[in-house]
Amino acid sequence: MTLRAERDVPDAAPDDAPDDAPDDAPGNPERAYVHAHLADLHADLDAWLRIPSISADPAHAKDVAASAAWLAAALRRTGFPTVEIWPTDGAPAVFAEWPSADPGAPTALVYGHHDVQPVDPPEQWVHPPFEPTLLEGPDGPELHARGAIDDKGNVAFHLLGLRAHLAATGRDTPAVTVKLLVEGEEESGSPHFAAMLAGNRDRLACDVVVVSDTGMAAPDVPSAVVAMRGLADAEITLRGPAVDLHSGSFGGGVPNPLHAMARLLASLHDDAGRVTLPGFYDRVRPLGDRERELLGRVPFDERAWLAGPAASRAAAGEAGFSTLERIGARPTAEVNGMWGGYTGPGHKTIIPAEAHAKLTFRLVPDQRPADLGPQVRAWVEANVPEGIEAEVHVPPGGVAPCASDLDSPAMDALLRAIARAFDTDPDQVLFTREGGSGPEADLVEQLGAPLLFLGAGLPTDRIHSPNERVLLPMLHRGAEAAAHLWRELAGLRVS
Repeated sequence: MTLRAERDVPDAAPDDAPDDAPDDAPGNPERAYVHAHLADLHADLDAWLRIPSISADPAHAKDVAASAAWLAAALRRTGFPTVEIWPTDGAPAVFAEWPSADPGAPTALVYGHHDVQPVDPPEQWVHPPFEPTLLEGPDGPELHARGAIDDKGNVAFHLLGLRAHLAATGRDTPAVTVKLLVEGEEESGSPHFAAMLAGNRDRLACDVVVVSDTGMAAPDVPSAVVAMRGLADAEITLRGPAVDLHSGSFGGGVPNPLHAMARLLASLHDDAGRVTLPGFYDRVRPLGDRERELLGRVPFDERAWLAGPAASRAAAGEAGFSTLERIGARPTAEVNGMWGGYTGPGHKTIIPAEAHAKLTFRLVPDQRPADLGPQVRAWVEANVPEGIEAEVHVPPGGVAPCASDLDSPAMDALLRAIARAFDTDPDQVLFTREGGSGPEADLVEQLGAPLLFLGAGLPTDRIHSPNERVLLPMLHRGAEAAAHLWRELAGLRVS
């Protein structure tokens, strides 16, 4: 099915705005409702964020289940007539559906996750990670807690956003059929997600997927993520002598696998910062002129970025591309760890028998994780010296990259919704790319629906780090944008 534009969008009902609506929302009943009910959103987050739903730690399995149960109860309280907890071979997911009463209304599926990252190192948290703490920051009030934005905040704003949509339009059911799928294993690599999608394809059928696990460029910069990178990883073992050898007796006479590993990893990039794996760039979809122009308009202070979230002394990467393009729109290869020989106190004069390294590769449309195995093996074979035996392990699967159709009617609807929440024009909403990876490609492959991204996170939110936070005004705008989106999508028809 495809979506086509028909401008019979349901009218808002300003008279239904609550009496205590703030004065900053004339003619915008969605905003009026959101602002009048912010306490509901804040109370939801205060309760949900106290549940330490760390999916990577088996000791927290009951907490992840409790998080799913909390969300299910909140969705029922919001008004969803169908709410189910879906068990998997790992952590449970939550499914909800609220059908539209309008015949021919499109169906939107919202994706998010309710599990969170571990809190290590705990001593670096200024406030306890599972005791939500409200602070006043330079851009407004901030809520600090693990999961505040990744991803409980991004999911929670939809509860308020849907209520605002109903109040603003005077409806008993949404203008589009709204489904939610909130998984419990995203922070553990979503190992059971594809199987869950395949087993519930009919229940999850939709005309558009709305991913709420991303963010925007800055508090005052309305933007939409339009792509996420894929991910593949590899582990390399190099073997030299059968046992560790005395470096005085054998040094200089036999190959040293650590030396070979150092030379191998040094050859991973050329002098221009390009990855040297054979065929690595063959499928890379280049940035279009329109997207590159919009990405270039995203405000970005490289010095502040280096001093702040990057915590680095200099920018580096592939020549010919900006830093924003490098971290969001270009494929990369990184050495995540290397080890071998003796690493304890003092010294031990040996030639080690083995050396090891772990690598990851971020992929862009139209690269495929399955191609990395042959590419890595060919690269290793071409760069390992005689006398060194190499073993390359590339796990099957990986994460495929994904991208939105920039010219689809659904994308136009999203841009209008974000623009309304930021009091600007749709052509002022900029495009960004998410450098991280997630299971969004599985959604596209299994459901065959176009992909939209609507999130309220910021690059400064310390996602996955100690002292994670969410800027509350961003969540408020996220709720409003979601409310506008359902009305905008209702102006499309399925054909």
